[in-house]
Amino acid sequence: MPAQTHISKLTLTNFRNYAALAIDLAPGAVVFSGDNGAGKTNLLEAISLLTPGRGLRRAPYADVAREGGDGGFALHARLDGPDGQVEIGTGISAGEGEGGRRVRINGATARSAEDMLEWLRVVWLTPAMDALFTGPAADRRRFLDRLVLAIDPGHGQRALDYEKAMRGRNRLLTDGSRDDRWFEAIETQMAETGVAIAAARAELVRLLAAMIDRLPDTGPFPQADISLSGDLEAEVSSAPAVDVEERFRRALAGGRDRDRAAGRTLEGPHRSDLLVRHRPKAMPAELCSTGEQKALLVGIVLSHARLTGEMSGMTPILLLDEIAAHLDGGRRAALFSILEELNCQAFMTGTDAALFSSLKGRAQFLTVDHGTVGPTEDA
Repeated sequence: MPAQTHISKLTLTNFRNYAALAIDLAPGAVVFSGDNGAGKTNLLEAISLLTPGRGLRRAPYADVAREGGDGGFALHARLDGPDGQVEIGTGISAGEGEGGRRVRINGATARSAEDMLEWLRVVWLTPAMDALFTGPAADRRRFLDRLVLAIDPGHGQRALDYEKAMRGRNRLLTDGSRDDRWFEAIETQMAETGVAIAAARAELVRLLAAMIDRLPDTGPFPQADISLSGDLEAEVSSAPAVDVEERFRRALAGGRDRDRAAGRTLEGPHRSDLLVRHRPKAMPAELCSTGEQKALLVGIVLSHARLTGEMSGMTPILLLDEIAAHLDGGRRAALFSILEELNCQAFMTGTDAALFSSLKGRAQFLTVDHGTVGPTEDA
């Protein structure tokens, strides 16, 4: 694995339940413990906003700003990595809407949030993701696209461009428009960006599958067989992109009447799905037990963290919310060993610091208490 990139200082202002907070952080494992509702996940959410998107909760910025504050919030992180130290700040000012988030890197305004990916990659696993395999396909697409973004920084903009074009096409459909020139322009853009999205997803799945194959056959986190369900994703693996674009463009043009009746676009990468199987049991993930699904998901995330480090040249920062409570003692010990092997900074939360006792002397233990964070006394 490459040299570690880690947050050495985190500062929050008017973020969730934190009016003002500044904490120094150690490399390696960091454990936040405290009561439910104390603000542990809020700290992970703050770190998740040091990457493009809405963070691990996908919350509107108005909800992120502290109640009783001025309506804005600010986050600041000092990073130490193989290329030296860098300062990253992000937030919104009072009264700014969803598009008002600004990013500053070493004091200079960044062109976009994607610029943060030059300095750090963040990967997370939360209890809300426990239903990933049994929930709607949209959740799995979102999960997949976050995995792609960690190794392909351009993926986020492609997804935004595709969504914008598709919304424009859907408006034409619901308005009953018959303007072929508008449709052709939008569908050409959808074909270009849609095929690029599908190709990036297919490449991620290929690389991640190879990384999963390196997991032990009988390890604590079972190997998963992963694949994609989607016409474009299947085609880009066996045909030139330009040919796939043309076929998709023709399919969109030929499907206008059908889509007009439905009021939305019915074909494209926004309909694809990530398929996961438990390899040792030869069983679809959605049919596995809750514990087996959790172990599968942890294995995928850890394999992706390793892939991110190898592909990007920087170790990702891992956010593992309430991770220990859902794993037995053997799997907890295995997880902690793998995190050390990955050489990444990993933030973990739990109501009981004792669940992380085997990390004593090897991790930074901090107690979270409703807006304050300090050293855990018995760590």
